[in-house]
Amino acid sequence: MEDCIFCKIVKGDIPCSKVYEDENVLSFLDISPANKGHTLVIPKKHYEKFNEMPEDEASTLMSAANKVSKAVEKAIEPEGYSILINNGKAAGQEVGHVHLHIMPKYEKDDFKLLWTHSNYEEGEMGKVLEKIKTFL
Repeated sequence: MEDCIFCKIVKGDIPCSKVYEDENVLSFLDISPANKGHTLVIPKKHYEKFNEMPEDEASTLMSAANKVSKAVEKAIEPEGYSILINNGKAAGQEVGHVHLHIMPKYEKDDFKLLWTHSNYEEGEMGKVLEKIKTFL
């Protein structure tokens, strides 16, 4: 995609701090990290959302993320780490190209992933479950 910053990074038009690369995936340090070692893993082919990716390419992306997360954990030695994919602006996606975040975490850092818990009404969970299952 012409205006996509990540596509420009894949093409080499914009430099990055490359962590890992293979024929399908590129991984690099985030320039605005939540914590040091915050790494992005992206497919080289442009997809806006994770669910737009063919299953084999999504599997390849996740396999690379697994490899990179092991390296980040060994190198940075965080107390934990989060793996996150945002899909759509409402979910916090800032770049319209699938990207997976590997974010080192520490008990006393300012970076928190928090949400308000909600509840299902009586019988609602089963309806939601069945609706989702119809699309599998």
